Amino acid sequence: MNQFLLDLLFVFYVIAGIGLIAYGFNCYASIYLFLKNSRRVRLSDRKNILKFYRNNTMENLPMVTTQLPVFNEANCVERLIDAVCAIDYPKDKHEIQVLDDSTDECLEVSTQKVAEMKAKGYNITLLHRVDRVDFKAGALKAGMEVAKGEFLAIFDADFVPEKDFLLKTVPYLVMDPSIGLVQGRWGHLNRTESGLTLAQSIGIDGHFVIEQSARSWGNLFMNFNGTAGIWRREAINDAGGWQGDTLTEDMDLSYRSQLVGWKMKFVFDVIVPAELPNDINAFKAQQFRWAKGSIQTAKKVLPQVLKAKLPLRVKVGAFMHTTHYTIHPCMLFTALASFPILAWYQPIANIPGYAFAIVFSFILLAAIAPSTLYFVAQRYSGYTGWKIRLLSLPILMAIGVGIAVSNSRAVFSALLGKKGSFVRTPKKGQKNLSAYAQKFPVNAMIELFVGIYCIYGLLEYIGAQKFIIGPFLALYAIGFLSVGTLSFIHYIGNLIEVSKMKRQHRESLNAQA
Repeated sequence: MNQFLLDLLFVFYVIAGIGLIAYGFNCYASIYLFLKNSRRVRLSDRKNILKFYRNNTMENLPMVTTQLPVFNEANCVERLIDAVCAIDYPKDKHEIQVLDDSTDECLEVSTQKVAEMKAKGYNITLLHRVDRVDFKAGALKAGMEVAKGEFLAIFDADFVPEKDFLLKTVPYLVMDPSIGLVQGRWGHLNRTESGLTLAQSIGIDGHFVIEQSARSWGNLFMNFNGTAGIWRREAINDAGGWQGDTLTEDMDLSYRSQLVGWKMKFVFDVIVPAELPNDINAFKAQQFRWAKGSIQTAKKVLPQVLKAKLPLRVKVGAFMHTTHYTIHPCMLFTALASFPILAWYQPIANIPGYAFAIVFSFILLAAIAPSTLYFVAQRYSGYTGWKIRLLSLPILMAIGVGIAVSNSRAVFSALLGKKGSFVRTPKKGQKNLSAYAQKFPVNAMIELFVGIYCIYGLLEYIGAQKFIIGPFLALYAIGFLSVGTLSFIHYIGNLIEVSKMKRQHRESLNAQA
């Protein structure tokens, strides 16, 4: 193999390794900011809420519009509307908008439900668009144009807000006019449904318990998570409004809003339960959208962040935050490049042993950083049984590695400027009204190939008695093979479910005839 190409391969291999180490150590920075500020901020928040209600009554509360963006969510939409209508807030000051762009039976379900709740005296309306311009961002923008509220709460179809959500979030916006957004913490409706949902719950807890807390309490830029939050209308307008040129319109708006001076507040003790996808292909589609959207947002807003008069630590935090998904191309590249470097790159054999030891120490510290973050998140989450849940951490690690193929494709798609479309994440909900067909999992074939390739590389490293890289290649092999295999299993299960639903629908039509 050409020496120049080998040298170039090794350089990119080192760069990828440095990237993984940097993102790993960023986890430690987040843990530090969380532990440093947790007690002080949470205690202050509780005192401020009590103080607010000592000085204000329900009659003093401002007008709020709750927006429910929905698209083909027949299984979940009734549960969502019931939960939002049950929120404890003066009816004459709570407007509810169901922003349903559905193209299937979901529209009929939501129409009937809205009519039912309106007859019960709720201030609820249905807005339906047929063009779906700018997807969710477009729906929220259209709703905002006719909304009456000074503040806008947003919930996705798979969320079930508690009755006191508005009572626990609105006061922060009223007390501090510089706050543009109050973000709640995601909870989990089906955490224990499967190993997949359990692993996802640990990952999401890591994001909210540690990362969002650290960003908010450490005065770094944070993002709206698309749901379970409440915006000040003025902050949205000042930032230029909802825009649909990225797949993460929530992160995009958050950054633009903070760039013009608005503050974002994360409220740790306001938890909004949500349904986790129980299908690996649905989960991968969700992660693909988040990965691509994050990189699109980075391309769009990072130049503005870097030019702005902001502290260096804020700029570094914003860079690490918006580019986080580049860890997946880094992982995939190190997995693919390990064997060629071992087999053909001779200079590596001349590197002293102590240098390998130093490098390995950094790699090891970076490798255990995410697990450390998840451990701390579970410890401080407030949920019972956290020690038992940590037993599923290996599942999360395998899934996190295994989706590197799909997420790498998302990252490069964003870098190449491919816009793409908003792909919903189907949820089971409380009613089995619909089943949505999945595309053939092409990525799964690649994942299986990469997994087998990693096993081959692992055996070669063991044979060469180079054991430092071995554990990582073993994790890569397990991750790619597990995700690839599970993707095919769930795809076949989906085919059976869709076929069953179609048969039931035909039988129902025949019975009516």
